[in-house]
Order: sequence, then C-alpha cells, then structure tokens
Amino acid sequence: MNKRFAETVVLISGGSSGLGMACAQAFIEAGARVVILDLQPPSFDGQVAEDSYHFYATDVSASEDVEAAIDAIGKQFGRLDLCINCAGIAPAIRVLDKAGQPLPLDAFARVININLVGSFNVARCAAALMANNTPDEEGQRGVIINTASVAAFEGQMGQSAYAASKGGIVSLTLPMARDLAASGIRVNAIAPGVMGTAMMRAMPEKVQQSLVEKVQFPHRLGDPKEFAQLAMHIADNRYINGEVIRIDGGIRMPSK
Repeated sequence: MNKRFAETVVLISGGSSGLGMACAQAFIEAGARVVILDLQPPSFDGQVAEDSYHFYATDVSASEDVEAAIDAIGKQFGRLDLCINCAGIAPAIRVLDKAGQPLPLDAFARVININLVGSFNVARCAAALMANNTPDEEGQRGVIINTASVAAFEGQMGQSAYAASKGGIVSLTLPMARDLAASGIRVNAIAPGVMGTAMMRAMPEKVQQSLVEKVQFPHRLGDPKEFAQLAMHIADNRYINGEVIRIDGGIRMPSK
C-alpha cells in the first residue's frame, strides 16, 4: 500500500461525513496521522480502524473550541502539516419567502459563521501551529486547503447565504496565501460541483438526474474520492498556491 503521507499530520474539519470523511479515509490509507474536528464522531462502518485517527468534538465557529483542539494537536504530535476545511452547511433559503417575508438575519449569519468564519477560524489556528514546524528543503512548513463551491460563481435561487459564504472562501484564498507566504505555508481552495455525498444520494432520483444533466462530462455526480485525490495532489504539488480549483465535470449552474 502506498504510504506517501506516512507520518504527515493532517487536520480535517467536517471529517465525519461527506467530502471531509472521504479525505480522512484517503489520508489514513496513505499513512497519515489524521485528526478530525466535527460535532459528531465519524462512522467509517469498519472500513477504518478506530485507532487510526483522532477525533475532537468541535464547533468550528467557536474560537475556544478550535483553539483547544489545535493546542491538543500540538501537544500530541508536536506539529501540523496539512489542514483541510470541509465543515459547512448548505440550507436552501430565499431572500424573501412565499409570503414576502425577508430571510431572518440570523439564518443568513449562521451560514456565514459556519462556512466562512469557521473555515478562517480553523485555518488561522492551524497556521499558527504550522509556523512552528521546521521548514523543508524548499522552506515549506504547511498547507491549508479550504472548501469553496461552484455556487461561489453561479449561485442558484435559494443560495444567497451559501453562495456568499463560498464566495468569501474564494476571495480569502489569495490574500491568505500572501499573508502566510513568509511562514512557508501554502493556501488553496477547492470548488466542488455536485458531488455524490450521502446527503446528495439521499435526494430523489429525479433531482439527482436533473443535476447530472448539467454536467458536461462525465455525466454523473462527482465521487467524493475524487475530491480527496485533488486534495492529495494539492498537498503534493509545491507550486500550487493561492489558487481556487474547480472540480465539477464542466458544470455551469443555471438559476434554478
């Protein structure tokens, strides 16, 4: 088995489900020491041994939760090499409902707080721990990968909050990469399209098919493993920095 990430310490927020879980499984199989931050522990259904990862119950939008988790990682491993932020929510909420009532501000703020502020919260703390690493031969100390979405570019009806949060991730990528360059930390983002997560697979077949029809090629939902493969490539490829990479089969989302 290829252990190309042997001894690498990898932090994955939202690693208990969906794209985060796919990343966790891929990096565990590649020999990494994986730490998962999420509200609930993962269920790998026997595919991954319980002693092959570490879990910290964490609200990514709470500074004290994340700071405590990063402190624990530092004490346990003495380093952090890679941070992948996958924690997020995607409610469908319109600016005005059918009765003409405006979207409650706290509902909008909750999406921004988890998806955007939460990602920044984890990234800022992860960067502080990475900055203490001994640099490698090229001066690299760590890598941060945030999760955006095609909704950042083509947000659909009902996605004002979600698209705004993911657009923030896109806009954050380059300035964060510039801020952390002096510390030898690369920062990139992945913008997935319609991925075949458990949540997506639970949708009616008609809904799934309507989305697949908008994918140029191949005509299917994305496999979460493909997201994980891209994360691995970004971690490996030293010259990818300050970049947002779409992984979406060429889809361009319509208004609804």
